Amino acid sequence: MREFLQKKSSQYLRGKNIERVSIIVENRSAEFLTRATKLKELKEAGVNPYPNDFKPETTASEVVRGFGALTKEELEAKRHPVCIAGRIMAIRDFGKASFIQIQDMSGRLQAYIKKDFLGEDGYALFKKCDMGDIVGVGGTLFRTRTNELTIEVTALRLLSKGLHPLPEKWHGLTDVEARYRQRYLDIMVNPEVKEVFLKRSMIVQYIREFLTSRDYIEVETPMLQPIPGGAAAKPFKTYHNALSMELYMRIAPELYLKRLVIGGLERVFEINRNFRNEGISTQHNPEFTMLEFYQAYATFEDLMDLTEELVSALVIKIHGRLKISYQGQELDFTPPWTRISVYDAIRKYANAPEEIFTNKAKALEFSKKLGIEVAPGLSHGKVLIEIFENTAEHRFSQPTFVTLYPLDVSPLSRKNEKDPSLVDRFELLIAGREIANAFSELNDPVDQRERFEGQLNERAAGDIEAHEMDEDYVRALEYGMPPTAGEGIGIDRLVMLLTDSPSIRDVILFPQLKK
Repeated sequence: MREFLQKKSSQYLRGKNIERVSIIVENRSAEFLTRATKLKELKEAGVNPYPNDFKPETTASEVVRGFGALTKEELEAKRHPVCIAGRIMAIRDFGKASFIQIQDMSGRLQAYIKKDFLGEDGYALFKKCDMGDIVGVGGTLFRTRTNELTIEVTALRLLSKGLHPLPEKWHGLTDVEARYRQRYLDIMVNPEVKEVFLKRSMIVQYIREFLTSRDYIEVETPMLQPIPGGAAAKPFKTYHNALSMELYMRIAPELYLKRLVIGGLERVFEINRNFRNEGISTQHNPEFTMLEFYQAYATFEDLMDLTEELVSALVIKIHGRLKISYQGQELDFTPPWTRISVYDAIRKYANAPEEIFTNKAKALEFSKKLGIEVAPGLSHGKVLIEIFENTAEHRFSQPTFVTLYPLDVSPLSRKNEKDPSLVDRFELLIAGREIANAFSELNDPVDQRERFEGQLNERAAGDIEAHEMDEDYVRALEYGMPPTAGEGIGIDRLVMLLTDSPSIRDVILFPQLKK
């Protein structure tokens, strides 16, 4: 191992490469110039500072798991060899000896560098290393006077020379935008940030396992669509040169997933990106991740039960308990969760007179009294939803299913059997925000065509987010879709809740930002 770690590259720095290095360092900081000089000297000495033939034998966390419980005497008796690789995150230099912290994906481990153990050449190479460089080290384990598990390094190899210093303080509100722009640094130096994205991966993996264990099939549907359907949202538009046609980045996969249910795939789901050309906020990003799933022979009430089971199990998976803290408020995911209709929520929180639910003029008058600005031409149902969103929605801190939405805000939902002015739909609200949206699907092709035509009238009246006509989807319904329920869950917002993150940008690796 020692020979492999210390072997030098046969690639020597040629004149043109020396010149290239000197060009790179123009108009750079003093620290960059110092590191670039070291890089040049290494190449001139025949050392390849970017080799690609090193293979670590273990990780930092595996070393700790395997040997962390051993005493100083037991480690000295075993003299177990280890070989790891990672980034130098700290250096404490004592002249002829140094301690360094090496970080890999699994964690950190201390290493002890001493000239007596490493030799003249190895120690000279170490002196060309800086914080942020990636190295491979080999040696044996021991405990320091402070009892810290440490590698006594007998061989070292530089694997990647870093030209920029690591940030000393890469956190806090003053650096928040820089953290998003240079996420690689954010993850590198802030362990809690890396933990958020490890949990995100765990959440997505668990959702997949949860659904596939219930006979759902994972599928992929088009990102580029000729008609932006499945939601009320403004799409991104593009153009396909070869086909000579406009296309849209999808705002939802809904209509394609339901085509698959019609085709006989009776339980399907997709976890993928949606794109909406709308505002950016702590809860909105132009591209975001959604889970959508559809189940034949199920109702929206069945999906409430399924959602309750899925999310509460996820909370236990991540936190080990059903009560968690989110931004200072305690959330209790213990089933059963509250269920309340939209109209009852308006009655409760807006103290609304009964007449607003049957008379649009009265609804408009009431919204004006509340100081709610309503866009001209909105339908009665949309006026009621404006009242709900301004007076009631933010009140639902604990997990709550809000049910039975007005027909005219739900063009793809099945009418309620008892009251056809409403649809069998729910939204899951947690911490005052929408986490999921679901409904019993409309499978009557005649009704669906009429709903689309109504949406076209609303577009003509100025509602640019109203749904467009999709003739092929109506044609598919005409072949017969079984009674079906479907749901969409915002993965980003769910991860925000489960990681106590205040902004959607904290849970998206590379959020959209201005230049």
